[in-house]
Amino acid sequence: MVKIAIDAMGGDHAPKEIVAGAIQAAKEYPENEFQLYGDQDSIQAVMTETLPNIRIIHCSEKVTSEDEPVKAVRRKKDASMVVAAQAVKDGEADALFSAGNTGGLLASGLLIVGRIKGIDRPGLMPVLPVVGKENRQFILMDVGANAQCKVQNLEQFAVLGSYYAKYVLKIDNPTVGLLNNGTEEGKGNDLVKSVYPLLQENSSINFVGNVEAREILNGIADVVVTDGFTGNAVLKTIEGTALTMMSLLKENILNQGITGKLGALLLKNTFRSLKNTLDYSQFGGAVLFGLKAPVVKAHGSSSASSVYFALKQIDTIVRSGVVKDLVDYFEENEK
Repeated sequence: MVKIAIDAMGGDHAPKEIVAGAIQAAKEYPENEFQLYGDQDSIQAVMTETLPNIRIIHCSEKVTSEDEPVKAVRRKKDASMVVAAQAVKDGEADALFSAGNTGGLLASGLLIVGRIKGIDRPGLMPVLPVVGKENRQFILMDVGANAQCKVQNLEQFAVLGSYYAKYVLKIDNPTVGLLNNGTEEGKGNDLVKSVYPLLQENSSINFVGNVEAREILNGIADVVVTDGFTGNAVLKTIEGTALTMMSLLKENILNQGITGKLGALLLKNTFRSLKNTLDYSQFGGAVLFGLKAPVVKAHGSSSASSVYFALKQIDTIVRSGVVKDLVDYFEENEK
């Protein structure tokens, strides 16, 4: 049985969409337990079904988007996110999920769940689609947990991402690329130039050198490593470009009159397929990887479907045993 602690009050559409996603997951995984943390009355008001593997744990507070993350985690002891994180720490749950305040979740993960010994800083890691290659994904790490990174952080991100790609995504001997403004070895700022030789010498990863941002969606590497500031900017650029392209297509089609509308009707399935390709929420949320248990962050505007995919992702992560493998690796390689 996999037990998942869910912050039911986190997100723009909480608790309705969070609860709906949990119900969908609970039906597919009847052997798992889904723990909903939050205001009991609010949760029950949107519970469309009663399932034996869903539990509600009442919490009188929540971490809001306006809260200062660390202060909120330390002061709001009965906040849904905080109590859910504590359940993971106490062994009452195997993983934590939230679509709420990103900073609050990072603080909950670091201060309550705790880092794996030997890891300096966990990284935030989404799984993104490789365009034109069905059922293939790649990892981008870090996308916002650490705006400023040291050399050892990027080297650890490479190891963390490789383990996730191998044990969760089932990619044999995953390749690792270092995000840079050119592919030549001497390119980049001091940080990337310093970490390059360390990645080359690290026998536990399959390093393929520098990669450019324009190539990452083509599958140039299974794991793309960068600092949190750069990674966050790249991720939001990908999101914005995808939304803009879909909007431009729709606008141009509608401007073509009846001919354009007829063409759009004929291409309806193609557009749906394109939208699904660009929608990376179907691969789950962003994992705060490097902690003693999986902590997964979904987008604040997540729908029930996005929540369901993230909970499905968590089941896969827990059952893979990847966290234990990481603990063993960093214990063996502790410097």
